[in-house]
Parts: sequence; C-alpha cells; structure tokens
Amino acid sequence: MTNSPPPAKTKQSRQRFVALGAAAAVGAMLGLSYAAVPLYRMFCAATGFGGTTQVAEHAPSIHGTRSLTVSFDTNVAPGLNWSFAPETPRLSVLTGETQTVFFKVTNRSDEEVTARAGYNVSPDISGAYFDKINCFCFTEQKLGPHETVEMPVVFFLDPALEKDRDMAGVAEVTLSYTFFPVKAPAPAVAVKTDQVKDKSRL
Repeated sequence: MTNSPPPAKTKQSRQRFVALGAAAAVGAMLGLSYAAVPLYRMFCAATGFGGTTQVAEHAPSIHGTRSLTVSFDTNVAPGLNWSFAPETPRLSVLTGETQTVFFKVTNRSDEEVTARAGYNVSPDISGAYFDKINCFCFTEQKLGPHETVEMPVVFFLDPALEKDRDMAGVAEVTLSYTFFPVKAPAPAVAVKTDQVKDKSRL
C-alpha cells in the first residue's frame, strides 16, 4: 500500500497558516518596539535610571542634614551657533533646600533659531533624588538673531537620598545640559485636485 501525497488544498492551508503566523509575529515585534520607547522613558522618569531627573510641583517641607556639591555642565550640539553657560559653575546644596540657578544663552547667528535642551545628572543613581520644579528643558526655546536670554532652573535634592546607602559616598552631583537645534517642519504644499480645478473654471 503506497502513501498518496496530501491534497493541494491542505498544503495551501498550511502555507497560509505559516504566513499568517509569521506576519503576526513581525507585527507583534514592531508593536513592542514602538511601545518600548515611551515605556522606557516612563521607567527612567520614575526611577532616575540613566541619570534622568525627577519633576516636582513644590519643595519638601523639611530639610535634610547633608550638603552636596552640585556642578553644572553646559554644551551645544554641532550646527547650533549658540553660547550657553551657567551663572555659577557649582554650589553647595542642602538636601530639601530649593535652589535657583540661571543659565545665559545667546543666539550668535543672524537668524531666528529654535532649540531644545537634553539633560541628565551624574552619577546616574542621583537622578532619582534630583527634583526640578522649573526648567527651560521642558519646552523649545526660540531666540532671535543675536538675542540673549537668562533661563532659570529651580530644583532641590530629595532628603530621601540620605537613607540610600549607594548615595553615602556621593559628594558631588553634576547636572548636564546640551542644546540641540530643532528643525522647522517642511511647509505644506497646496495641491489642487481635478475637481477643484473644474470648479474654478465656473
């Protein structure tokens, strides 16, 4: 007795099933990759991972007992003709105490430029305890030709860091900013359809 080959329809069904399964797997992986970006940002914001700072509405009601040095590092990305510097390179900060530092930014070009600041703190573990109440990094900054502005950063160090053993040996925290140019969107091009053209002739 010989085995007859499987019907063509059965083979096609299996191939279709495999193709659908592969497509579903690819779609799931793409979906996860897109979801991973906002989830990663949320994780960093909540934990301070990678030196991500925290956002607070107001300062804590109590001060701690430790003082740490906070240094400020400023940078400008290639292609952005701006100067950028803090009013003071470093200061001593008591945990729970609100501090305000101004940064001076100048657009050295002959045209209006929009830029946005990226930021982080180091060491990375300190990001979980570095809280900003107000910061220019939250919005895009537009400067006219040769315009100079002073922008404040209001922050505090969470007293909870005093209970973290990993922070016991940290004496200095560095807040680093880098301004990146924001490219203007391409202007919309109006396209007339055949129907619009016909109406214009009436």
